[in-house]
Amino acid sequence: MKVTLALVASLLSTVLAAPAPVASHEGLQERATTITATIPAGQVIGIVTSQKTENFAGIPYAYAPTGSRRLKPPVRYTDTLVNFDATQAAPACPQMAANAASNDFLSSVLTTLINTPLVADDVLKISEDCLTIDVSRPAGTKAGDNLPVLFWIFGGGFELGWSAMYDGASLVSNAVTNGKPFVFVAVNYRVGGFGFMPGKEILADGSANLGHLDQRMGLQWVADNIAAFGGDPTKVTIWGESAGAISVYNQMSMYDGDNTYNGKALFRGAIMNSGSVIPADPVDCPKGQAVYDAVVAAAGCSGSSDTLNCLRALPYDTFLKAANSQPAILSYNSVALTYIPRPDGTALTQSAELLLAQKKYAAVPMIIGDQEDEGTLFSLFQSNTTSTTAKLVDYLSKIFFHDATTAQITSLVNTYPSSLLDGSPFNTGLFNEIYPGFKRLAAILGDATFTITRRIFLEGATTLNPSVPAWSYLASYDYGTPILGTFHGSDILQVFFGILPNYASKGIQSYYVNFVYNLNPNDYSGGTGTGTKVKETWPQWDATNKKLIRFYASYFTFITDTFRQASEAVLKANIGSFRI
Repeated sequence: MKVTLALVASLLSTVLAAPAPVASHEGLQERATTITATIPAGQVIGIVTSQKTENFAGIPYAYAPTGSRRLKPPVRYTDTLVNFDATQAAPACPQMAANAASNDFLSSVLTTLINTPLVADDVLKISEDCLTIDVSRPAGTKAGDNLPVLFWIFGGGFELGWSAMYDGASLVSNAVTNGKPFVFVAVNYRVGGFGFMPGKEILADGSANLGHLDQRMGLQWVADNIAAFGGDPTKVTIWGESAGAISVYNQMSMYDGDNTYNGKALFRGAIMNSGSVIPADPVDCPKGQAVYDAVVAAAGCSGSSDTLNCLRALPYDTFLKAANSQPAILSYNSVALTYIPRPDGTALTQSAELLLAQKKYAAVPMIIGDQEDEGTLFSLFQSNTTSTTAKLVDYLSKIFFHDATTAQITSLVNTYPSSLLDGSPFNTGLFNEIYPGFKRLAAILGDATFTITRRIFLEGATTLNPSVPAWSYLASYDYGTPILGTFHGSDILQVFFGILPNYASKGIQSYYVNFVYNLNPNDYSGGTGTGTKVKETWPQWDATNKKLIRFYASYFTFITDTFRQASEAVLKANIGSFRI
């Protein structure tokens, strides 16, 4: 498959989210204005930015998960901080950009890029000592101001990502302009084999879903410390994209929905961009065990009497290489992820859809939505394997749905026409079919992982808890982008970074800051003014009207959330068999 340089650039900007270069420590104190915040553990020194925000980076919330703490739950950091330097971007946790052995062109590009000294050393500063918090607040904010808090959980397929790649300063600055200042918090958590290793050995050790335990400890840190930065710990909204959005729902459903700490809720609202319920088999399922065994073999630990301790004792580079020997997200395996959150009987007691059905989740007001073409990015590597219905069913059976029958998978595939006029990117006619079956596969992967599962989640949540409001959207602001359409992750470029400062970017940020303040995207009250007022009133989604807003670049419309109902019916009827 020939891939244009433009497409490569687009993918890299999406996956790496265009991180800003990290400045050198040398001379920073002399060039920049610093600010000190006093927290219970001591003093942290931040920096005043050109965007009139005050940023504090890399504040530790847990001890370094190294040595005997590798592949273990986080341990809360309790040391005294004496003038802690929080002026520099914190190290990223170890990354899994792609399988180092992959022959896929784009995967190899990502692998090469992520491991270059410029990225690994100067931008990412990759380290196992990475469990840190970043805080950004409006300049002049002080303890006692009690601003609402937006807690960001990055995405990246549970394989890559780091807090510093999402600089919240522009969001905070825009919120001030909108008259609704808030405190932005981003959490670093473990990803890949360091954060979501499966297997019976992991389960028996109580060390499953470590990345989610990291996130939870980060939320607890906010509860204990954010007031010192001028934030209100009772007004926290959790927000995530992709794996971050899945993490948001999992934080809602962890411990059967108990989101309290010291008797108080850790968050009161949730925003999920491209992710919600992901049905999954247990940590020790056959697929998970196969991953653990393969990593043990690649690490040279197969002959050990205690393979888990052997992995912990390995040199960092050896363990990293072994953990990253498994298929990555931008590969033939696509979103059939190697490392994902799986039920462990404790933090995640059951599969996500069961926790929803049993109301075992913290029901809070929420915004949830998708990009129109979620699956295109993940369907670039399957050429010559999905050209017919039989081949497509075989691919899904072998890679994704091990528990589903051929008949069940066939019934799902048959709800998606094979005509070039259909498929994703949607509404593009005969165009963008880069290999036979691409658009059909892209439609299926996008719906099964993100779009239709979002609707199934909303139907359940608003039926079980009708008094808890929800708002939903479908984004089409990148319609016309060749091959990818409005692709997965494009909201990071459009909404988070505001690379295109258009109506969509400004309007969505206005909705979000209203929600952070008032748990309602249409409520402009509070703060110091109304700021940007969106002319469209976002309708609340419920199981009866199913109204969602559709974001275009220069205007918004409204549609009924009933597209591809036949596909939804099959997914819903067989959801227990479609676990990954």
